[in-house]
Amino acid sequence: MEDNEFKAIVEDEWTKVPARFAKHIQNVALLIEDEPNEDIRAREGLSAHDTLLGLYQGIPNIERGSLYGVGPTMPDTITLFRLPILEEAHELTDTDTSLYGKMVRKVVRETLWHEIGHYLGLDEAQIHEREEERTNDF
Repeated sequence: MEDNEFKAIVEDEWTKVPARFAKHIQNVALLIEDEPNEDIRAREGLSAHDTLLGLYQGIPNIERGSLYGVGPTMPDTITLFRLPILEEAHELTDTDTSLYGKMVRKVVRETLWHEIGHYLGLDEAQIHEREEERTNDF
């Protein structure tokens, strides 16, 4: 999948975040990188075989005090890693390549939700619980 097609999917899925969540998302930059660099892999404790689809970096919304944003404040970031997402979509479609685009979209959507969950202050266990209950779909 070409970079511009992937970017269009990410942008489209970002616009589909429901208002009940979107109204709480402030000062967040959405980034796309090919894959996590060595610094990120080390900081996140990833082995050579671990996959990272996305990463939230910043101060979760629930931890922001009344002085948050006073003065210059760098935005938090949600980074989606294109190559691991494409690989995940490829693995999930198995041999049915006609589903590949839909699966890329699904993986992007799920990864966005996961990282938005971190932004909202949820930890891994809380996010995985919602993923299992399928209550994380937009």
